[in-house]
Amino acid sequence: MYLTYAVYGLCILLLIWGGKFAGFRSTQFHEDSTSLEITKSLRGFAALGVILHHVSQEGAFQLANGGHGKAGEIALFVNAGYLFVAIFFFCSGYGLIKSLETKPGYLKTFLKKRVVKGLVIPYYVSIVIYGIFRFAMGERFPAAQWITNLLGLTMMNEYAWYPVIAGILYVAFYLIFKHIKNQKICFGLMALVIIALGMIFCMNGHFAWWAGPKNWWIGQHPEFKPQWWMQQKVLLISGEWWVNSAPALFIGMIFARFENKIRTWFKKLYWVKLLAVIVVTAVLYMIAGLGQWKFGYWTEYSGNGPDIAKKIATYFCQIPFSMIFTILLFTVMLKYRASNPVSRFFGKISLETYMMNLIAITAFRFLIYAKGSSWQPTPIYKAGRYNLALYLVAVLAGTILLAFIYKWICALVSKLLVREKK
Repeated sequence: MYLTYAVYGLCILLLIWGGKFAGFRSTQFHEDSTSLEITKSLRGFAALGVILHHVSQEGAFQLANGGHGKAGEIALFVNAGYLFVAIFFFCSGYGLIKSLETKPGYLKTFLKKRVVKGLVIPYYVSIVIYGIFRFAMGERFPAAQWITNLLGLTMMNEYAWYPVIAGILYVAFYLIFKHIKNQKICFGLMALVIIALGMIFCMNGHFAWWAGPKNWWIGQHPEFKPQWWMQQKVLLISGEWWVNSAPALFIGMIFARFENKIRTWFKKLYWVKLLAVIVVTAVLYMIAGLGQWKFGYWTEYSGNGPDIAKKIATYFCQIPFSMIFTILLFTVMLKYRASNPVSRFFGKISLETYMMNLIAITAFRFLIYAKGSSWQPTPIYKAGRYNLALYLVAVLAGTILLAFIYKWICALVSKLLVREKK
């Protein structure tokens, strides 16, 4: 557990470093808690959290304490990934509305700058990079899989779902706010788009369950041979991680639209309202946990087919927590906020680290698993499990290096493909 204590300790120090407390008085608040500098720093914290989340999901980390119900190393991050991504979506929703309100002609260049340069080009550049990496690692795909992967219709990089969902939401934002003047209708339609994405996942599940005999994925039909595209993490919008953090974008939009009123409301009896938000957050956390325990997202393995209704129930139990989590975060930031060189550094490459993290995670697995091609590799533990710490440091360093290379390539491709007006 030494690694766990070290990581948790460093995270606490990172939150303290550069932290500023406004004061206990009712007149002391951070008026810049949603400034560009602070939100970029917040993205940096979230980016680090995502990296730790991905590492914590490695089997070697989850079994590091011997299993048998014991939490593995850095277990706090195992189920927290969607909360870190919710921060990204909240900041995006906030930025969309603030830019719309303060930048004349914002929508005129929106598709080119925010969608094409900000999401589409990075998405396809990552596809090429991962295609080269996976080929170099010895993976060989059927011709159809190469084609659909390169077209972005199936997943070459399973972590690259974020630009797909963000792209859909951004295009919806553009079409809705460009052609509809009534903002109440605009906000309502954006909420419907977000919920629709959630329902698409609930229908899709985690793989192409509909493409074969009932329950083929749990071995009830051993004579049935599933195709490559029927497996997990291949099709678009399959997996709850695609949708369970996206509602935070809507909360960010609402916060931006009514920020002055929200701030004014929270400043009156702040500590009472902060306590109320904490209590509501705790209640919604329990409801989210109850929903996952009673219903669950992975209902395909219950033996009752896809069990779509249970996925829907779990979705609506969980998303209130991801939304209230961002509200709690910004309520706290009215009094306490942190920004330091590390958080600002990662804030500048948050998308890039997110997109390149899987290569580093894969490339350094030799440090924590025995050699072999088993689909369920055997963890190895050196004295004091120092190899887990070495793996974490290597993944972090490799992700940063790849992020800068990736960012440079994306900038070069954008310069070649997208013309800027002089």
